[in-house]
Amino acid sequence: MAADSDPESEVFEITDFTTASEWERFVSRIEEVLNDWKLIGNSAGQLPVEKGEYNRCSWGEKAQEINFADFKFLITHYFLIQEQETNDEKDKHEEDAFPLAMQDLLCMNNDFPPRAHCLVRWYGVREFVVITPGTNCEAIISESKCNLLHSSISISLANSGCQVPVFVQIQQKWRKMYAGECQGPGVRTDFEMVHLRKVPSQYNHLSGLLDIFKSKIGCNLSPQPPVNIAIRFTYILQDWQQHSWPQQPPDFDTLLGSEVGGVEFGKLPFGACEEPISELHLATTWPHLTEGIVVDNEVYSDLDPVQAPHWSVRVRTAENPQCLLGDLLTEFLKLGGRKETTEEVLGRRMVEDDGKENNDISSALSKLTEPTATVPISKLSVSNMVHSARKHIRRHRRNDESPLNTEVLNSVLLYLFPDAAVEKSSDNSKNKAAKTNSCGKVDQDKNSDYNLFLQLKSAPSDSLTFRLALCVCLVNYNHGGLRAVAHLWQEFVLELRYRWENNYLIYGLTGGSPDLRCCLLHQKLQMLNCCIERRRARDEARKLQDDNKERERKVSGGGPNSSQRPESATLTATAAGSTKEVSPGKSWDSWSDSEEEFFECLSDQGEAEAQHNDGEKNGSKNKAEGRLHPFNSMTLLNSSEPLYVPVTQEPAPMTEDLLEEQSEVLAKLGTSAEGTHLRARMQSACLLSDMESFKAANPGCVLEDFVRWYSPRDYVEEEVADEKGDMVVKGSLSPRMKIPGNMWVEAWDTARVIPVRRQRRLFDDTKEAEKVLHYLALQKPADLTRHLLPCIIHAAILKLKEEELVEDIPSVKKSIQQAISQACKLLHPYNQDSKKLEDFINQLISMEIAITRARSLKAKFAVNDAEKGEDREELEKFVGSLLEEPEVVVIGAGQGPAGSIIHRLFVNAQRAALLSPLDEDLGSDRKSTGGSNKVPDFPSPAGREILLRTCVPRPAPYSKPLPQRLFCVLMKEEFRLAGAFSLDTSFF
Repeated sequence: MAADSDPESEVFEITDFTTASEWERFVSRIEEVLNDWKLIGNSAGQLPVEKGEYNRCSWGEKAQEINFADFKFLITHYFLIQEQETNDEKDKHEEDAFPLAMQDLLCMNNDFPPRAHCLVRWYGVREFVVITPGTNCEAIISESKCNLLHSSISISLANSGCQVPVFVQIQQKWRKMYAGECQGPGVRTDFEMVHLRKVPSQYNHLSGLLDIFKSKIGCNLSPQPPVNIAIRFTYILQDWQQHSWPQQPPDFDTLLGSEVGGVEFGKLPFGACEEPISELHLATTWPHLTEGIVVDNEVYSDLDPVQAPHWSVRVRTAENPQCLLGDLLTEFLKLGGRKETTEEVLGRRMVEDDGKENNDISSALSKLTEPTATVPISKLSVSNMVHSARKHIRRHRRNDESPLNTEVLNSVLLYLFPDAAVEKSSDNSKNKAAKTNSCGKVDQDKNSDYNLFLQLKSAPSDSLTFRLALCVCLVNYNHGGLRAVAHLWQEFVLELRYRWENNYLIYGLTGGSPDLRCCLLHQKLQMLNCCIERRRARDEARKLQDDNKERERKVSGGGPNSSQRPESATLTATAAGSTKEVSPGKSWDSWSDSEEEFFECLSDQGEAEAQHNDGEKNGSKNKAEGRLHPFNSMTLLNSSEPLYVPVTQEPAPMTEDLLEEQSEVLAKLGTSAEGTHLRARMQSACLLSDMESFKAANPGCVLEDFVRWYSPRDYVEEEVADEKGDMVVKGSLSPRMKIPGNMWVEAWDTARVIPVRRQRRLFDDTKEAEKVLHYLALQKPADLTRHLLPCIIHAAILKLKEEELVEDIPSVKKSIQQAISQACKLLHPYNQDSKKLEDFINQLISMEIAITRARSLKAKFAVNDAEKGEDREELEKFVGSLLEEPEVVVIGAGQGPAGSIIHRLFVNAQRAALLSPLDEDLGSDRKSTGGSNKVPDFPSPAGREILLRTCVPRPAPYSKPLPQRLFCVLMKEEFRLAGAFSLDTSFF
């Protein structure tokens, strides 16, 4: 058995030398990737690039991972997405043409591109492949590994026939060292690079670089072909001197000055707190020179930047400069993450007085029935109201304990409630508030920015809610943060309660029902204002009615002891007493807060009808009451009396949270018969009130009469033949009205004959007002932030639009429109994502920075001071291009309007920097444009780039003339030579 197993063991020891090694697999993988990307074959058919095409067109790239054993590499294909298509005919006829990369080496249309891969700048190629070590892999430093990689790409190019140059990154990544190769039919280009820390003295000028270039190409022809030279010097301006940044941070201390007042609280700060433009880079270029035309050596240079034929400028901006508007929004957004209540923030002692009045609705309702000391009506002016409100909450508080400075608080409240500025009578102030609430609406509607609140669901820009948002934001940022916001909110709620209790309309709110298109807080304030309006109208109607009764008694000779109905006597006594004095805690009609009393009609027609009916109370019980006007010449079905439209109660106004709550209650009743019936009864309160008003206005009416007015579609008319055969029109209720148990029929049978003025109120303004005040008192500072966030975003967008309108920046204008669309989605009250909101705030900050940069550049280039029309237009276009483009050409170079200003900027900076003990060092500056005894106009160039190109035969004189290129970079701490040297592989 052992002998039989020996041959088998010998088989396992056989080695297959045909198996591919890891290196061969790596080379094969490179070939596969080049083939997949269709980079195989002749690439010379493409058209030459046009001037500036590297800047205008975009660059594409695609990448893939490959492995050398367990070492990962990333192979990336970079290519220019050209505007023109390839020339197929040229591809057919010139099969032996140079590869496209070799043609690009000599192209002069796109030297020094401002925004491209470094290899594009150094070699001018439009398409290339780069192999770099993986993200977490070490750099290729050893010479043997570098040679192995270079050999790999050389073999891959030869096997695949790819004419696109391939580079490998070697040495440390920060050095940007590359070695590469490009192969064509009978030609090859080697891409080599030298990188040093310091510039060798013999190569610190053009003549030394020409020597090294000529020695490298080794051309023995006589005379030698000319070397084409392109030179660019870059100068950096960092010290702006007198051309300082125009934006000055606002002095918030002036808010306390009497000459400014609270109006400043309506202005959001804007701009950066530091210079947004950090550097200006001037590139002076000599694009087409030849050897012998220009001299640049150790002792002398013809390269004067003022005389350079081509100037281009780029600006370097400060990274994330501190912005006033951005900081304001960021701090406000942080406030939304706080969990403290107002009581926790301010402490129990500071809210104890207010807490006694705002514990819950029941305590507020009971307070209305308590006897209170009377106050003369002359003392109820708006200014006294504000003063007493402030005094009330600060009764046990020292000034030094207040989170918000008293003067600042007064300024804020004066801005929020400007109707409290001047001493007025109560009636005048009420009327002014009502008038102010409606004024300006027509003018504002003409402005599209005014309607922006509809998209953002915030509030009108002239409303109290909008002004409150601005004040809360500014107080949070400048005057104490969270505690100051809690203090301001507490004072604001107290002000609202005082206005409710004393029937003063809230300034800055439109009348009518809450606008559901606005934010919830605005709806709540509108609801409170609506309650005040309803109670004021009821009080005025009752007072007018009592005055009429009093006049009638005097005319009829009756006295105070005349026989009257009990409720009228009580009412008369109340009204008579109210003309002399009134309790500050109750309204004129405090008796009507009870559920046993009736509703007083609010309309003018209702008041006139009420007066008319009161004069005829001794008439028939079937006397019509509460008529408004006849309805389309119709008559009642059972009589010839006209059908009158009754005076009805207005539907109860509701905010969106109440509507949602009501919907949930109705939905919970289910779909059972009992639930459906109960739901219908809950929804028929307004219908029942209208039926009672209709019966009072149309004695002897039937349900069909009501339906003809209320729901005409449910009254069907058709022509039928009568007994005599004549066609007559007869009507009847619709089928749905005839269904057994119909709610309309049940409500009609239940409805009594009661005019609207004696009906129970559908809308209890006292209860709803107390609910609103209770809701507001319970809001935490964070809740307030979420309520006001749409208004703050609204204000920020308006501010950006206002500032952009001055500077006229198209990109910012487009970004603002995009921000509005995005804000509409982000500001949904039930879907506010804090992370997305932060990103959105950052977008607004970027717009603010862009506007500030434009303002800074316009100030530096004196755009607004330019007198000549052409020069100003050119400067405006130049500044606008600086913000949008990576590099801008200066028209006229140093002699143009922009060039002259740039020259003056450098001269001012040089004089400020060199008028010092360093004057003796000026003589050593060989680049100076003036003599050694005066300050040079420009500093030493921060960077020098010299591009040398020629076309000579290599390696032998009888070889094909091939392109040779050397790109030189000379900086203070960097010296780089990037050479592309071609040679003939057929005739060498």
